[in-house]
Amino acid sequence: MKKYIVVTGGVLSGIGKGIVSASTGRVLKEYGININSLKIDPYLNVDPGTMNPNQHGEVYVTDDGYEADLDLGHYERFLGKTMGRENNVTAGQIYRTIIDGERKGEFLGATVQIVPHVTDKIKERIRKIEADVVMVEIGGTVGDIEGEIFLEAVRQLTVEEGLDNFFFIHVTYVPYLRVTNEFKTKPTQQSVQLLRRIGIHPNMIIVRSEKEVDSEVMDKISLFGGVPHEMVINLPDSNNVYSVPEMLHNNGIHNLISKKLNLKLSGIFNWKYPTSFKNVKIALIGKYLGTDDAYKSILESLTLCGVKRPEVLDSEDLEEMTEEQVSNLLSKYDGLIIPGGFGKRGIEGKIKACSYARKNDIPILGICLGMQVMVIEYARNVLGMKDANSVEFDKNTSFPVIDIMEKQKKVLKMGGTMRLGSQRAIIMKGSRLMDIYDGKREIYERHRHRYEVNYEKFKEMFSFPDNIKEDTLVISAKEDFVEAVELPEKLFYVGIQYHPEFKSQVGNPHPLFKNLVETITGNK
Repeated sequence: MKKYIVVTGGVLSGIGKGIVSASTGRVLKEYGININSLKIDPYLNVDPGTMNPNQHGEVYVTDDGYEADLDLGHYERFLGKTMGRENNVTAGQIYRTIIDGERKGEFLGATVQIVPHVTDKIKERIRKIEADVVMVEIGGTVGDIEGEIFLEAVRQLTVEEGLDNFFFIHVTYVPYLRVTNEFKTKPTQQSVQLLRRIGIHPNMIIVRSEKEVDSEVMDKISLFGGVPHEMVINLPDSNNVYSVPEMLHNNGIHNLISKKLNLKLSGIFNWKYPTSFKNVKIALIGKYLGTDDAYKSILESLTLCGVKRPEVLDSEDLEEMTEEQVSNLLSKYDGLIIPGGFGKRGIEGKIKACSYARKNDIPILGICLGMQVMVIEYARNVLGMKDANSVEFDKNTSFPVIDIMEKQKKVLKMGGTMRLGSQRAIIMKGSRLMDIYDGKREIYERHRHRYEVNYEKFKEMFSFPDNIKEDTLVISAKEDFVEAVELPEKLFYVGIQYHPEFKSQVGNPHPLFKNLVETITGNK
């Protein structure tokens, strides 16, 4: 019978429930358990696609074109398993389905209510996940109004499926009060009490803290939390999130869960992750600086390549700088990345960064908007199209080298209207990109964009690898539209329209990031 591990959070949001869920799943996978995940987000957005990265972090895109919560990125990187739209559900999706059904008469005149209609729909989505063990992460914090209905649905599910098939992990935060030099457990006690009032009793409490919690505090949490001492695990802050599966394994989480759920474990724990980091300085020229999660998958892709965390620079700051000031700032770095994004803000700063990298032969990778910026910079500063721009930033430009997708021009709604998900691209023979992909001609990569290179109107701008002219921007991948460009004579000057960061996994970072890092270290 299917088993469920439900992860809830207490005291604070953002304490790492997603990492705990992904890490617990990885430990069990190492012991031969068929695992899958579901992230529940209680917000009313249908999906995160229209949410500001400054507030919510990056929008993660799956192969099937779903715009997902960034925790699905953790699941894919840790589990090495492809996620899809079925692995994320929001309150917006649930309520929209209920209301659409009511309008169609599907409830046969019945009064549509939170219980049982909404709870039944939630249970249906949970049951839909195929696996021997399903990790269910409930977003937000216990006590949040919007999350109560999901907790009630899970409580009902324990009655229908049998409590013996459920294991509840409550992830909580224990603050350290420096004034009195002590850890405070009261917030944890109160969050566990809130959970109990809903009818859910945690089997395990995972304690997040700035530093290691002493045994006396752990005993107190065990006593007031109502769980055995061995079921209280401390996870202090770590500089490397990929060490968390090892930390949980060292605490015997696999044995504790398998005993409760009657799971048969096989194999050995053989978790390999980056532990040492090359002395490489990479700058990410971004515009969403409200949260560290805005460029999460790019940062993690580089970490998985064994380099130190890149520094995120504000492209708006570069806009105000002279060419000499930009050079002084960026000369501190061994390589640059221009990430994706939307809107005019900070674009001229990104263009200046591309210009610096091109003129000084600094390895640079442009992703999505980053590739478009490379094309704009090349058109302006090499081909003399001084007014070159994207119609996203200047509708009246004389040289619209980047234009909106034709089928998007009449679309008024924003959510889910872009080119989304995995799509085939053909790599050109003789290109640098073909070397990066070890000779592959056909690749499938994930997309999330609304604007593309205006190839038909400005194809004279480009060359192909079999017809390279000096200092010519080469199209190195193309299918229905331009997928990649490069300057062959440079160390590494590559722009791609797709998002390689969504395909990086532990032990298998995307080859574009790997090649960028190898180029930088070889050049140093």
